[in-house]
Amino acid sequence: MVAVLLLGAPGAPLPAQSAVKYRDAEGHWIFTDQATSAAGGEPISMSHEAAALHISVTRQETPTLMRLVASNGCLCSITVRATVAESNLGGVPRGSVYEVPLEPGETRTLLQAPGGDAPRILRYRWTAVLGSPQAVHQPPRPYRAPFALGATFMVSQAFPTHLTHTTPDSRYAIDIALPDGTPIYAAREGLVINVRHDAFVGAADPALLDQANVVEILHGDGTIACYAHLHWDSIRVRVGQRVVRGEYLADSGNTGFTSGPHLHFAVWRNAGSAEVSVPIEFAGLGGAPVTATTGIPLTAY
Repeated sequence: MVAVLLLGAPGAPLPAQSAVKYRDAEGHWIFTDQATSAAGGEPISMSHEAAALHISVTRQETPTLMRLVASNGCLCSITVRATVAESNLGGVPRGSVYEVPLEPGETRTLLQAPGGDAPRILRYRWTAVLGSPQAVHQPPRPYRAPFALGATFMVSQAFPTHLTHTTPDSRYAIDIALPDGTPIYAAREGLVINVRHDAFVGAADPALLDQANVVEILHGDGTIACYAHLHWDSIRVRVGQRVVRGEYLADSGNTGFTSGPHLHFAVWRNAGSAEVSVPIEFAGLGGAPVTATTGIPLTAY
């Protein structure tokens, strides 16, 4: 899920909650566990930072025009949507929504309105959803469990359990109880599109929602895998690198919004307005598909 709100993480079992992230009038990030906010926050879970992905929405002004311009420096397709919170621009009423798909490296105008002599007011928020909205989850075979072959670990949370997996991007996510420092391997081949490796704190605190170390990998069918809560300074892949199934990525950890060491693994598709997790199966003995459920042991084959 990407949530970049301009108005101003699931972990081990915790009471169900929604976390909210937004900017205040001074531009500071605010984190809260309240589901509603006067500042216009929205529920989020595993957060990307748009700056790290090189995604931006900028306001451009000339004497006669006002524009919002979206740019995609990420290595995958995205959908950018801007929602107007306040405006005195002609033809741009409050509540209006502007959306554009962007291919890697593409820049497009989201909104354009004539300017006037009066001071121009345009307050808005925007989101960027990773992946193509045309993506269909079609893995060539079941996913490899993302730890060492022959090893077995417990699934601490998986569908239909929703203790902390309460958002669209985490509905089908799988939490695996891996000790801190356990090697993590690619469950499927793909292109590394995002890496976060400088966080070293973990706690059951919404203020740490954007502090999970992650690797995100774009698959050939347009879906994206997220490996989260990784150990600080352990990631050994880089953005733009192609990885094969079973390639070492990093070590498990306890970073971000979490109450204990584990791996949060999810596969997302772009559903237009949000990234939505999809059900996945792991390869069992002889390649037979295995569905991970809460409390079962999962073995990598």
